[in-house]
Amino acid sequence: MHLPTNQHELHSPFPDESVDRALLLATLPTLSTPHFLAPVITFAATHTRQRLVIVLFSRFFNTRRSSATLDPSYASTLSISHTESWGTVQRLLTFVYVQATKIAQDLGRVLMDVDVLLKGLNEDLDGRLGEGMDIVYRISGDSCAVPLPPSISMLRQSYLPSGDQHPESQAASAEGTPAPSQPIPPFYPVVALGGTFDHLHAGHKILLSMAAWITSQKIIVGVTDDALLQNKANKHVLEKLPQRIERVRGFLAFFKPGLEYHIVPINDVYGPTGWDPNIQALVVSKETLSGAAAIASHREAHHLPTLQTYIIDVISATNASLDHDDAEWLKQTKLSSTFIRQWIVDQSKQEEEEDEEEARVGGKS
Repeated sequence: MHLPTNQHELHSPFPDESVDRALLLATLPTLSTPHFLAPVITFAATHTRQRLVIVLFSRFFNTRRSSATLDPSYASTLSISHTESWGTVQRLLTFVYVQATKIAQDLGRVLMDVDVLLKGLNEDLDGRLGEGMDIVYRISGDSCAVPLPPSISMLRQSYLPSGDQHPESQAASAEGTPAPSQPIPPFYPVVALGGTFDHLHAGHKILLSMAAWITSQKIIVGVTDDALLQNKANKHVLEKLPQRIERVRGFLAFFKPGLEYHIVPINDVYGPTGWDPNIQALVVSKETLSGAAAIASHREAHHLPTLQTYIIDVISATNASLDHDDAEWLKQTKLSSTFIRQWIVDQSKQEEEEDEEEARVGGKS
């Protein structure tokens, strides 16, 4: 077991202590669904009020380097295909996001920001990652092979015991990937996706993360223009287009810096996929499959190259990769902008009623 090595570290956190912003660092030995992290994520989410950043380290996330400088122990990781591991990685991301988000929402912290980063063992962490954080949670016995920048190592650290690995964890899946009848490259140079991205939440972040996972050069994101959102429920609390665009850009740059991000307003289902011949792949959710079909027909009619479609299919209450509690939680549509907007409206009404009650009581005294 790794023992604390400086005065900032704690053997265990104070049970009643909460912080505004926290980091959680964990190493993954495989790409199986990390059930062993569930109690750790639960604790971190329970004791964080505003923002929780979960950094998952694995040799399977290693960045590619030239063979001349590559450590032999990492050589085998170069064979991992980001496209072929699509189903496995999206299952992993969904599991982690769901564990943290459902705890935050159960505690009434619906607007708490949760981010999940995937980092290889052969890349350095951003030196600013720990800035503004209050604590870093670690796993007991996890020494973490990646050097930590001073912004993290100087933080107060708390070591938490992990849970047991789930016996039914799967390490591989082809869900959501193209049919294997054709060659599949490990990455695509240019990948596109679209959406409203209102009050950027875990579902959006899974979608954006998976697009970045299979992209080597450029991501094109179409963000629905305000004019097309007039029929949305509680449209008066919808974030305006510039804010939605900036939140998408900020998350992508945080998740996978170094890519080119082209984020544009769209006024129809096509966006840049309706005319750009340089796009190779399209990332969609199950709810937007009809849009993907329309894009395919449009591109065929205009003699544009066919797009390989990748589907985010684990954000579903019927998916067997989630346990009963998680599936039931998702069935209640708590991973959606509609839920968040309704929560904001309800909170506003509750605050108004409380203010009126205080004024009424104050008037009587």
